[in-house]
Amino acid sequence: MIRDLLIRGLITGVVAGLLSFGFAKTFGEPPVELAIAFEEQQAHAGHSHHDDHAHGTTTAEAAEAEPELVSRDVQAGLGLITGVVVYSAALGGIFALVFAFAYGRLGALRARATAATLALFGFVTITLVPFLKYPPNPPAVGNPETLDLRTILFFGVIALSIAAAALSVSLFRRWQARRGSWNAAQIAIATFVGLNAAALFMLPSFNDVPAAFSASLLWDFRIATFGVQAVLWATFGLLFGALAERLLEAKRPSRMTLQRG
Repeated sequence: MIRDLLIRGLITGVVAGLLSFGFAKTFGEPPVELAIAFEEQQAHAGHSHHDDHAHGTTTAEAAEAEPELVSRDVQAGLGLITGVVVYSAALGGIFALVFAFAYGRLGALRARATAATLALFGFVTITLVPFLKYPPNPPAVGNPETLDLRTILFFGVIALSIAAAALSVSLFRRWQARRGSWNAAQIAIATFVGLNAAALFMLPSFNDVPAAFSASLLWDFRIATFGVQAVLWATFGLLFGALAERLLEAKRPSRMTLQRG
């Protein structure tokens, strides 16, 4: 049974990757192209200014760029779709394994509801919470000297968010029998929000956006990136839930049977 769910998770991941690629290509690439144009313009202006005052070389010589290892067309086409599909397929396999563990342990939730709950859990903990503190930046935004630190902190926020979610679920299960599902859910949600709010408040912030960079362009890029993740997780919740339901709901196997499969 686990193998069957894993196959469905991989299939869902590939479909989610293709849909995410389509969204990214439609809504994410235009801001990226404009950001790259801004970066090239700033680099050209910087080289021209430096050469005119220091070396006396021509503008054409200053504008000459090193050859690209991978062309922009490949990056935006084959490279993008390959990266997105491989990532989403791997995530789909992980999602299927988590589903196999959670199915039957979330009360009376059936397969579709379980998948939707897990997808919402993943979207909030892995996408929404980190986005609130360290939203993605397009080309021309970000200080290379702080890249390593920002990367570490980004994944640190994800780890803290998952830990806060695990603690909240534990509290919900503990308080459910004493206070009822509604009160237990309020306690769990308050715990999750409070822990994440405290963590995000204490972590350092970075303001690496150039003054001349368009605020609307930055907003468009970040919303497009957020939308790609929303498409990804929505596909997991809806498509995997439908596939898993067809596999599991016919005979409604017990949790023990699922674990042995």
